Amino acid sequence: MTTVRRPEEQELPFNVFAKACPSRGTLEHVTGRWGALTLGALHEGSLRFNELRRRVDGVSEKMLSQTLHALERDGLVHREAQPTNPPRVDYELTPLGYEVARRLLSLIQCVEGSMDAVLEARERYDGTRGAR
Repeated sequence: MTTVRRPEEQELPFNVFAKACPSRGTLEHVTGRWGALTLGALHEGSLRFNELRRRVDGVSEKMLSQTLHALERDGLVHREAQPTNPPRVDYELTPLGYEVARRLLSLIQCVEGSMDAVLEARERYDGTRGAR
C-alpha cells in the first residue's frame, strides 16, 4: 500500500539544517547583515556600486564587494558592466533575487514594526538581569 503525502509533507531535495547542504551557504548569504540589506536595497531598483554603498549605510567597500559577488554567484544579483569611460557597473536583482528580497522585506517590516515591543523587552531584561 502506497502512502500519499500532502504537498507540505513532501521531502525537499535540499535541507538547510544538514551541515553539508549547499542551501545553507545561500541562506547565510541572504540572511547575513549585508546580504539582507543589499537585497532589500536592490528591491527598489538597479543601483550602481557607490549608490548601493550609500544606501546600505555602514557597509565597507570590501564587504559590499564580497556580498555582491556571493549574491551574484548564487544567482540572486545580476551585474552589468557598461563599456564606458569611466566604466559603469549596475547591479539589479534577478527574478529569484526579487522573490527572496520580497520575502526578506516582509521580515524587515515585521522587525521594524515590532521595535517598540523589542525595546521594552530589552529594558525589562536589562532591569532584571543587568545590562550587558
